[in-house]
Amino acid sequence: ICPYSNQKEKLKTLIGTYECKVDAKGRLMLPTSLKKQLGSLEDGFVLKRSVFQPCLELFPMAEWNKMMLKINKLNRFNKKNDDFIRRFTAGVKMIEIDATGRLLIPKDLVVFAQIDKDIVLNSAINIIEIWDKDKYENAIENAVGDFADLAEEVMGNFNDDEDGIS
Repeated sequence: ICPYSNQKEKLKTLIGTYECKVDAKGRLMLPTSLKKQLGSLEDGFVLKRSVFQPCLELFPMAEWNKMMLKINKLNRFNKKNDDFIRRFTAGVKMIEIDATGRLLIPKDLVVFAQIDKDIVLNSAINIIEIWDKDKYENAIENAVGDFADLAEEVMGNFNDDEDGIS
């Protein structure tokens, strides 16, 4: 039984962008402030390829379980759904943080994200994106010109909250 099926849980948001290094074996040390935000590390994580970017997505296990609840509702007898599930879960790995606070990025995912030595961990609401530093900087730089238009298109129609934030 999944603990999220019958209750509304408050959204846990992660905050921050962190520059780190990956050693030759693909291990990275999680920054202390990020570890504190993640809380219990014993539950483990799921690491996967991003759908839209050349980066990786690190899901805390609770967030992965929520995502799987949504995906599990798809009809597997619909070819597009079946293809989506296969592609979405391609390369998915279960990850644990070792006793020293490091996580190991499997070689195939290092290759996918073209990770060299310098990386960026970017909080993306409830998951962490893991980027090669140069690729991250290029993605941010290339998006700057379009960001105002994107922000208006994506967020410009929301004004239904009473918190005063449009």
